[in-house]
Amino acid sequence: MATFQNPVLAGFSPDPSVCRVGEDYYLVTSTFAYFPGVPIYHSKDLVNWQQIGNVLERKEQLNLEQSSHSQGIFAPCLRYHDGLFYLITTNVTHGGNFFVTASNPKGPWSEPYFLDNAPGIDPSLFFDDDGHCYYVGTRPRPKGVRYNGDWEVWVQELDLKTKQLIGVSTKIWQGALREVIWPEGPHLYKKDQFYYLMIAEGGTGFNHCVTIARSKQIDGPYEGNKNNPILTHRHLGKVYPVRNVGHGDLVSTPDGQWYMTCLASRDFNGYSNLGRETFLAKVEWEDGWPVVNPGEGRLLETQEHDLPLVPVEKRTHFTFEKLLPEFLFLRNPYEENYQFTPEGKLKLFATKATIGQLVSPSYLGLRQQSMNYCCQVHLNLAGQTAGEAGLVILQSDTYSLRLTVTPKENKQLVRLITRIQGVEQVIGEVSLAEQELTLKLIGAGQLVKALVESSSQRLVVAENVDVHYLSTEVAGGFVGCTLGVYTTSPHDRDYVEVSYLDLE
Repeated sequence: MATFQNPVLAGFSPDPSVCRVGEDYYLVTSTFAYFPGVPIYHSKDLVNWQQIGNVLERKEQLNLEQSSHSQGIFAPCLRYHDGLFYLITTNVTHGGNFFVTASNPKGPWSEPYFLDNAPGIDPSLFFDDDGHCYYVGTRPRPKGVRYNGDWEVWVQELDLKTKQLIGVSTKIWQGALREVIWPEGPHLYKKDQFYYLMIAEGGTGFNHCVTIARSKQIDGPYEGNKNNPILTHRHLGKVYPVRNVGHGDLVSTPDGQWYMTCLASRDFNGYSNLGRETFLAKVEWEDGWPVVNPGEGRLLETQEHDLPLVPVEKRTHFTFEKLLPEFLFLRNPYEENYQFTPEGKLKLFATKATIGQLVSPSYLGLRQQSMNYCCQVHLNLAGQTAGEAGLVILQSDTYSLRLTVTPKENKQLVRLITRIQGVEQVIGEVSLAEQELTLKLIGAGQLVKALVESSSQRLVVAENVDVHYLSTEVAGGFVGCTLGVYTTSPHDRDYVEVSYLDLE
């Protein structure tokens, strides 16, 4: 029997939602303030995933203006019904809950259908056997919240013709625990004449968990599983290497096996710089209830797998003939500042915007997927007269690490700069005469080494730089880190030419 390694999607892949069409599986995750929104992945085995596109790739679909890093797009849900894919999610900064559709998961996806009278976040869709569609969401307790996180799960029919909610809005569950906080990420399923409602509760941190209830009627009453929570790591203590487990989604295989995708955070010396990632677990049904990884009751780093593994190619060398689906912008990009050439280079034009502002700077990044990596970029700085250009590890507008080049007195000043709570400090500094340079950031756990190379020399800018502050525990929020190339300048139309970006 084959085995697989968790996580199945490493680095900044929170809130996974999965669905099956025939023998193909598709999965989406949250993107918050990054553009394009909601990556969509394809797999044949639930383990090896390849990104095939992004659902929200047009500004008309996704307004991210002034969104902080942990605003924007929350918790998408992906479903398939009668020849169409449905993606429903929340833009918490602009417009609230909406859905889009596509006949091909690669796109194009429709314009958004925003829903009236749909408060709250984390919506999902459920298609019943009779073809009726139901919206399932979370909202503050309508009679008034008694404490922070006093929310509830509710259901209402969605008219697919008018694209609006109809009928009665009904509370169906608040969660398994007494004084439960933040019941969220609800998903409805139907199995053996029962409607199953699976949610996350306990908040997105250490007390996160997955709980489940069931009913004979879609609008309840719902009976909680006496064995709730069916998945959590909070009882394993804070020294356990995987924590914050929750936000699950169930999927069945053509031959009747069941699996759960969920999020969790890996610990690296007490911190989780990669944010929340996508994990996979086996599910068995006992006495009408799902049991996650029977005999273990927790996520496993290495696990046996019943499906034949179908590996996919992972890209580590990125050139710029075209915009690749892995690339991320911060908020809605100014497309004219990104020129992709037939030779595979990127002409990245600077603006006055910086990564420390709630705007869209000239930045093109990739998700950080490991704490042991080499990220390097080859730059030609002949078009940069002022400001700075270089590599960034970006957690938020107030927490980052930059390896930058600034033109100064016929030389290139190369600096490593930390940004912690908005305060910047130069950690290392060297200068070179050449305008064509390779910048490198080499990560080894919580330590980073910064180098610059030219045709004539190789210099260490700084080493053993502690980056634990680029973690959720210090910086806060819901995101993981991204790494990418960046430029800013007070002079209009300054630019840097990028030959490649490697991340391995």
